[in-house]
Amino acid sequence: MRGMTRMATAGLVLGALAGAVPVAAQTSAEARVRMEAVEAARAGLSVRLVARSAEGAREGLAHLESLEGLRDLGALAGVRAPAAWLQEDPGSGLYTEAREHLNRRRYREAATAFASLRERFPRSGYVGDSYYWQAFALYREGGRDNYRRALELLTVQGERFREARTRSDADELRVRVEAQLARRGDADAAANIAQQAAGPCNGDQELRAAALSALLNMNADQAVPILREVLQDRDECAVELRRRAVFLVSQKMNEESVDLLLDLAHRNPDPDAEVREQAVFWLSQVRSDEALDALASILRETSDPALQEKAVFAISQHRSERGLSMLRDYAERADGDPEVRANAIFWIGQSDRAGGPRYLRELYPRLSDPELKERVIFGVSQSRDAENQRWLLERARDRSEPLEIRKNALFWAGQSGAVDGASLRDLYASFEDREMKEQIIFVASQRNREAAVDFLMEVARTEQDTELQRKAVFWLGQSKDPRVAEFLLELIRR
Repeated sequence: MRGMTRMATAGLVLGALAGAVPVAAQTSAEARVRMEAVEAARAGLSVRLVARSAEGAREGLAHLESLEGLRDLGALAGVRAPAAWLQEDPGSGLYTEAREHLNRRRYREAATAFASLRERFPRSGYVGDSYYWQAFALYREGGRDNYRRALELLTVQGERFREARTRSDADELRVRVEAQLARRGDADAAANIAQQAAGPCNGDQELRAAALSALLNMNADQAVPILREVLQDRDECAVELRRRAVFLVSQKMNEESVDLLLDLAHRNPDPDAEVREQAVFWLSQVRSDEALDALASILRETSDPALQEKAVFAISQHRSERGLSMLRDYAERADGDPEVRANAIFWIGQSDRAGGPRYLRELYPRLSDPELKERVIFGVSQSRDAENQRWLLERARDRSEPLEIRKNALFWAGQSGAVDGASLRDLYASFEDREMKEQIIFVASQRNREAAVDFLMEVARTEQDTELQRKAVFWLGQSKDPRVAEFLLELIRR
């Protein structure tokens, strides 16, 4: 093994051999983390490219996740009573017992225990909060009688214990209880919710949002006009409520709600950036020419990159030829925001149906920004078509391309299956610079096949460059091929 001292060779190979033998340490979390770190460091990839390659796809999911808590405002999932905080209080033991029932979801027993606490220790410091927690337990137990009893308890707490720790939560719980009663035909409860939803801007906005959600689930025809009023109130105090109202509108897609979204996003843009962005995002669910017209105008007229990114995502979800044409137009805009252009290129690459990868190959020579070129390379790699794979290898071989571009093209070519055993050797022999040789070694390490292992063993055995030998041995040590252990022992003996 030329270029390495016997001692250095033995040390390196023994280390690799330890990785090749299936000992417990090889599968430990620490080993995996180290492996991932080494892979990333040695690959020479553009971290931003990899991190953002599915950014557009994740954006929609992340946006939905951030709003998921608003889907079921009545669930109160995960609410838990706090531990006893008055250690010398005579009611602490019974409070702890009631809390245990509640947190274990034994709601009937919890309601009984909180009532018992008041009966046995009427002067306890827990009495005020016991009304709330008993009402909460009855709400979770469910049933018309339990809901009505819960309202009675909340009313008593509001009249007699306004300083209780749970008072701010009690008003919201009341809305949720009334929503359940309204769904069962209680006219008074429905009227209370409608009145709360139409409350003033300077009122409790959290409470009003809960009432709006309850009203929307009960009677969309009644709720949407109130939501329109909320969204037309551009007062600063209504910003948070407008943000919630956009989501609520999106959950009842009809002509009126679509009209509201178009207003907020384009025709009469909301002054709050988050409201505008959410409106644009939800337009991705509207399959109409008018929605596409609005999104096209946003791309054309706004100078806000964040809003443009939302528009690109929304357009990509329409999956129409016109939508793809709009994405192509923006990808070619030399004056467009680079990040937004990159997102447009990403979504174009996801559409094989309309020849996305073919278009990206045609676009590539017209781009000068290396990051946009990287995004094109990634987009082309998503197709396993032989023509796209050949194109990636051409980019890797093209010495006129920047080194990072060539390395990324080679990596994604390997990921797409374009690099087999024969091409590994051909590529390795054709590359003159060490960094490209390192990259082909790394690409081979990601191909868990006999031909790739054969290639790495050949490099470890014959390569005269010490660093390249070390890399081949290192990656062999990570292989699960049963032949590797014997090969490494041979190197030690030699």
